[in-house]
Amino acid sequence: MNDNKGVFTEPGTIRFERLLPGPAERVWEFLTKSELKAKWLSAGDVETEVGGKVEHQFDHATLSPEDDSFPEKYKDLKSGDSSHGVVTQCDPPHLLSYTWAEGDGTGSEVTFELFPEGDKVRLVLTHQQLPDEKEVQLGVGAGWHTHLGILIDVLEGKTPKGFWKVHMPLEKEYAKIVDKL
Repeated sequence: MNDNKGVFTEPGTIRFERLLPGPAERVWEFLTKSELKAKWLSAGDVETEVGGKVEHQFDHATLSPEDDSFPEKYKDLKSGDSSHGVVTQCDPPHLLSYTWAEGDGTGSEVTFELFPEGDKVRLVLTHQQLPDEKEVQLGVGAGWHTHLGILIDVLEGKTPKGFWKVHMPLEKEYAKIVDKL
């Protein structure tokens, strides 16, 4: 399940499920605390209340100690990138949803749901209201897939592979998925 591709459940919506080492409170910290979120996604805190601010400061080079060159396609991200949002739903440590500013000026929404299963936690991530552009959808699909793989590695105490080494081949796989939509 942890290698399963995201599923486009309707136009502009992709959903992922992953089984993570628990407990849910630990995973919640990795979703909301800057120093932990920076290990798998981006630095920046999440204010855990409806209307709270969400900050993402991306630096893909810090996600793994592996040497990982930036692909030409994403050279504009080499010096980092940032995004901001607003919390729309929050029920710690089970539900977190917030807006996500897209590069084209539109907004989408990301929802994390955590379901305890013994000593594990099922994470359901849904990213909805994505722009119709193929490049955005395959980039989001491959991006979340890669970031979630890094999260699993970090939670399991493993060294993650370089972000771009994983992401770029996944983009080709997600392009095939998006082409079928």
